[in-house]
Amino acid sequence: MQTVDLSTYGIHVPEILRNPPTPLLYEHAIRFESGTRISATGALVAYSGAKTGRSPSDKRVVRHPDSENDVWWGNVNHSMDAHTFALNRARALDYLNTRDRLYVVDAFAGWHPDHRLKIRVICSRPYHALFMKTMLIQPTPTELAEFGSPDFTIINSGAFPANRLTEGMTSQTSIALSFETHEMVILGSEYAGEMKKGVFTLMNYLMPKQGMLSMHCSATADRTGKRSSVLFGLSGTGKTTLSADPKRHLIGDDEHVWCEDGIFNIEGGCYAKTIDLTPESEPEIYHALQFGAVLENVVLNEAGLEVDFHDTTITQNTRGAYPINFIPNAQIPCITGHPTDIIFLTCDAFGVLPPVSKLTTEQAMYHFISGYTAKVAGTEEGVTEPSTTFSACFGAPFLVWHPGKYADLLAEKMRQHKVDVWLVNTGWTGGSHGSGHRIKLAHTRAIIEAIHNGVLSHAPTELDPHFGIAAVTHVPHVPSELLLPAKAWKNQEAYRATARKLVGAFIDNFKKFESGLSAEVRAAGPILAD
Repeated sequence: MQTVDLSTYGIHVPEILRNPPTPLLYEHAIRFESGTRISATGALVAYSGAKTGRSPSDKRVVRHPDSENDVWWGNVNHSMDAHTFALNRARALDYLNTRDRLYVVDAFAGWHPDHRLKIRVICSRPYHALFMKTMLIQPTPTELAEFGSPDFTIINSGAFPANRLTEGMTSQTSIALSFETHEMVILGSEYAGEMKKGVFTLMNYLMPKQGMLSMHCSATADRTGKRSSVLFGLSGTGKTTLSADPKRHLIGDDEHVWCEDGIFNIEGGCYAKTIDLTPESEPEIYHALQFGAVLENVVLNEAGLEVDFHDTTITQNTRGAYPINFIPNAQIPCITGHPTDIIFLTCDAFGVLPPVSKLTTEQAMYHFISGYTAKVAGTEEGVTEPSTTFSACFGAPFLVWHPGKYADLLAEKMRQHKVDVWLVNTGWTGGSHGSGHRIKLAHTRAIIEAIHNGVLSHAPTELDPHFGIAAVTHVPHVPSELLLPAKAWKNQEAYRATARKLVGAFIDNFKKFESGLSAEVRAAGPILAD
């Protein structure tokens, strides 16, 4: 391990470990962190305390003259003044100075050598150090020796609360970013995912500023490297499942940038939900949770220290972080050429959207900004029918600019590289949830394979009467009666009523984005018929 001087941060502690080896982090986690264990497969099992997920309502961005006109202020980006940020930073550093030892991880965000950022993480928990060592891209010994000053620093004092009396604080949790000081300060949350998404938020600011598109998506490439695709989709749409294709190379599962010469992964690891994980459902992920991986907030069987992935006693948001090279078909370095296809995944529990449709450029911008999926009935108390979920650009909590900025970049690159865009419904057909049935995974896989093979590029289509999108009417190995929703529903009156309801939800949601968008994009959405 190399030494690192943290005196410029005002940190003076007896022991500072820079990029410690994984076995040492295991040793320290077991010795110094209460409850930390090693699972039967060798993964480090750690617990994040009271916070078992992100705290988006506690995220703040410093309002500064240099960046305030760039930021999409509102429910996603709450503002914080520079003085409050400085107070929180001082509080975080005061806490770190009380520790006997600290961990520093110096690593990269972004696999592209021309666009990667140097990230420094300063933390007091070995679990956090191992997590970020996994999720960032590890430098070679030479690169580490020549690392120099970081481009961005995460100061993680999550075990210490924010002061609620500080102006602007709404709780004891504060997740604060300053684009001007190039820092992120964490107080009152030990959930490791805050660090990962802090880096992604930074990339979501810097990359579009340079004409590159940062994307919350997975990416794969065929074995020749000539055809690649990106898959957007919110939780439950099948993004992780469909990107884990043994016939293709995995570029990454979550965060990417589309630059001048192709796609590159931002991360060096994967961060997967593990609820109900089995070796049959997700074999690549299941077997990746070995020595060197981190399991968060899972329950162990005391008899054999095996993980019970069905146990939600602690949280439903159980997670596993592992290096991407633990996936056998991962492509290292995680870079590929320009995509031939963009796929928007949606789980439409209303059963209205076609299983697969081809979008125009303007429709792609509209559906990208909308970021639609649906929750099914029964997931929450009192919910008796499907409910809509919209997340701009399929990642609203991590956006910095107005969604139109990302959509403009998407359209520009689509036109430049002649990319096909598809809307794929992995949800219901023949009726809403409760009356219809979910589209079989085998049929969705057949659709994705047909897209990847170029089979659907010239497939016959029929205009959807409600959304105006070109529904594909023939896909190999998929029954044709499933491909047009109207034909799949037995009750046509119920179909039209349900479609009108979903169309109305789209229109209402899109109103908050219309300012600044072209008339062509505004007109690319559904039309509410009488």
